[in-house]
Amino acid sequence: MFASKLPPSALSFKQFLQRQKVLGLYRSVLRTIRQVPDDADRTYLRDWAREEFKRNKHATDQDAIRMMITQARSHLEELRRTLALAGC
Repeated sequence: MFASKLPPSALSFKQFLQRQKVLGLYRSVLRTIRQVPDDADRTYLRDWAREEFKRNKHATDQDAIRMMITQARSHLEELRRTLALAGC
């Protein structure tokens, strides 16, 4: 048998792909928040998004992570619809 050269903390392929999804979602959320016209609202939403992602940074349960991704996509779509209705 061979010894793995990967460090013990290396991500599995599924974890790596899921991490890429989360990072892409985070970027999309921040890009969408930049379109908010009011400075105070934009700051509030950016701080909220950062705190939510940071709070869940160490989550390891795959089902919980999938649920959080689904919720984040839902929030993102709601924000996009709101911005479209506001004409932004």
